[in-house]
Amino acid sequence: MSEVALGKAGAAIRKANDAGRGAFIGYLPAGYPTYDGALDGLKALVDGGADVVELGLPYSDPVMDGVTIQRATEIALAGGLRTRDVLSTVEKLAAYSDVPVLVMTYWNPVERYGVDRFAADFARVGGAGLITPDLIPDEGAEWIAAADKHDLDKVFLVSPSSTDERIAMTTAACRGFVYATAVMGVTGARDKPSELAAPLVARTHAATGLPVGVGLGISNGDQAAGVTAFADAAIVGAALVRALGDGGAAAVRTLAEDLSAGVRREPRKPADR
Repeated sequence: MSEVALGKAGAAIRKANDAGRGAFIGYLPAGYPTYDGALDGLKALVDGGADVVELGLPYSDPVMDGVTIQRATEIALAGGLRTRDVLSTVEKLAAYSDVPVLVMTYWNPVERYGVDRFAADFARVGGAGLITPDLIPDEGAEWIAAADKHDLDKVFLVSPSSTDERIAMTTAACRGFVYATAVMGVTGARDKPSELAAPLVARTHAATGLPVGVGLGISNGDQAAGVTAFADAAIVGAALVRALGDGGAAAVRTLAEDLSAGVRREPRKPADR
């Protein structure tokens, strides 16, 4: 598969896979606990070994997010964070590191901003693409066109309830990687990832040559190691948000290093898909 088809995030994941390890994708929301505090946390995430950064765009009705991320985004919004501040965070992080920055966003803020305008502004500041949890490809023609126009990654989600036909249709619309939600429900760290994850990744791999990342529930290096034994990337969110809230950027760096070591623990064959 070509670098163009892989997109920026997919190329970073494949680079890790070809080095014989899984990739680590880390999430933090913009503006939490403050604008500068979030930027410090994101830099610590990069310094701790994240291969891809997933930056949350705070939204007033985060239906997919658990309590930890909901509280963080509420604090960010109460502090006055706006979409333009998210874009400036992307710009500063892109200037700090060449690690790809994806924005995880519900669709309403992008639609309100203007889809093509958002894509153009996002590409201009160095963003790699979007993860859109509440936008399905069937209803995403405007975003798909804007992303293609501005060479941005399009990451859609598959879940354990997705049929094989649905997985094939969803992955065909993706660029970058495919986001496999390992549990049915909202985000949040769990004692162990769902047993539904490995079969979902296998079905997704059967449908696409794109990397597959597993999210929802990973909270430490041991869990990340287990996930990247069968998936191309481990996606971690709530545990990092909690670390930032409890211990600031230093705690994010410590957890990121543990997660980064975890995805290196299970030897992998170079990616051949």
